[in-house]
Amino acid sequence: MGDSMKRYMKFVKPYNWLIVLTVLIGVVKFAIPLFIPYLIKIVIDDIINGPDLSDVEKTRQLFYWLGGTALLFFIIRPPVEYYRQYFAQYVSNKILFDIRENLFHHLQRLGLRYYSNTRAGEVISRVINDVEQTKNFVVIGLMNVWLDVATILIAIAIMLSMDVPLTLVTLLAFPFYAYSVKHFFGKLRDLTRKRSQALANVQSYLHERISGISVIKSFALEDKEQRRFDETNGEFLDKAIDHTRWNAKAFAVVNTITDVAPLLVIAYAGYQVINGDLSVGVMVAFIAYIDRLYNPLRRLVNASTTLTQSFASMDRVFELMEEPYDIRDKTGANKLPEISGEISFDNVSFTYEEKDEHVLKNVSFNVKPGETVALVGMSGGGKSTIVSLIPRFYDVTSGAIRIDGHDVRDVQLKTLRDQIGLVLQDSILFSDSVKSNIRMGNPDATEEDVIAAAKAANAHDFIESLPDGYDTKVGERGVKLSGGQKQRIAIARVFLKNPPLLILDEATSALDLESEALIQDSLERLASDRTTFIVAHRLSTITHADKILVIDHGTLKEMGTHQSLMEKKGIYYDLYQVQGI
Repeated sequence: MGDSMKRYMKFVKPYNWLIVLTVLIGVVKFAIPLFIPYLIKIVIDDIINGPDLSDVEKTRQLFYWLGGTALLFFIIRPPVEYYRQYFAQYVSNKILFDIRENLFHHLQRLGLRYYSNTRAGEVISRVINDVEQTKNFVVIGLMNVWLDVATILIAIAIMLSMDVPLTLVTLLAFPFYAYSVKHFFGKLRDLTRKRSQALANVQSYLHERISGISVIKSFALEDKEQRRFDETNGEFLDKAIDHTRWNAKAFAVVNTITDVAPLLVIAYAGYQVINGDLSVGVMVAFIAYIDRLYNPLRRLVNASTTLTQSFASMDRVFELMEEPYDIRDKTGANKLPEISGEISFDNVSFTYEEKDEHVLKNVSFNVKPGETVALVGMSGGGKSTIVSLIPRFYDVTSGAIRIDGHDVRDVQLKTLRDQIGLVLQDSILFSDSVKSNIRMGNPDATEEDVIAAAKAANAHDFIESLPDGYDTKVGERGVKLSGGQKQRIAIARVFLKNPPLLILDEATSALDLESEALIQDSLERLASDRTTFIVAHRLSTITHADKILVIDHGTLKEMGTHQSLMEKKGIYYDLYQVQGI
């Protein structure tokens, strides 16, 4: 808890003065009701049993005290209650906003290696559920706990002013209460952490299956997936029951202690009243104060459970924050100047994980500015890996990649990626308007620029036919559009960016012939006068390339033009013949 608490307090620090103000307002709010038991004592001992007062004077005194108390509750307490609640929620929500903002910034800097090894649902669970759970630490741990402690101290002070021995009897249960809280709630943190992880597993499973519901339905896997979900959900149930069982034991013991304590007070006070050593008013006031004293203690027990959940969630949040960046700028990295597009791979080798086999092995080639380079070969040979290394989605294991003589690891990452445009086989669109998706290529582009980019990508006509034109919402991942329409919007995005270096990773392999023809036309227009890498499945689309690289099992086997490779009658020739072109 220590390290997580220290890190969390850094987010709390800017709001310290508001927290102090909220606690002070809360002390007033909780202190006002503490007057009621003392008022009971005054009414019984000083008014009802007052020997020197007439009935008229007793009535006048009664209404005087009750009227003053009513004004206290109706005039002072409402605004105090309002501002306590408002500031408590304002501060806690601001802190959560700051944490999520920091987390999202962190998530955007994590490399693709992290996301390839981590389920999206797990990440979402930490950013949403776990961060939300830490809110209780602010509201309860930094505010309500202190208010309950203040309530207890004020109540004890008033009780001591009335009768010291009876106050000591009231406090006899405190040591047993403290020991039981320490004993039971020490283990709860570990149980709570396991429960949170099990819940995250359920959320991750749901996220994956809902995203792929079409696959489940197409293969009629509903029964199988129901069984798997029941297993995952059952694991969460087991952890939740373990947590509940221990929590129930804690409450059983602690609440027994707090329930027995009033009996001691009633017994001792009753004995004192019978023997004439204590007034009835003091006895009744003490019984009322017991409730005021032990209710905060019960709340502190509840707070212990809730705070345990918060601490476990804090651990998970900061565990995510501590995830290291595998791709980051070097100290003193320079901006990459505007490039001409000369690319060189110098003995590049790469492996996704240290223990895995090399995906690329000593790959070397050079590309001149403006050249079109096609990468071909069997699936899994390393073609997509090569183009992923250029924008530093991953870093080479050995060797170097240079753009205009600059090692890509020595320049600022943003200035590198600003000059690269990518069109992938699975074009990702966000659940926003068509216009917003195109404008991702250049957030400052005018509407005219957006339309011009769409026209260049052969997308303008179909966009105009959509219900709201460029303002049409495309749905999550562009679900409302066809594959060809999504691809043309992705190409328009790159037209708007207008980068000197272009990467096309099987951009037309999953399309129908009509869409492919439109997209091929726009891609050729896009590739004009800029260095272009094409990862191709259909070899007929890359015969015009200046260089064709044949990649096989991570090594560069052949390199040349279409004509020279056909004459060589090697791997490329065989692939071309297999496709029956």
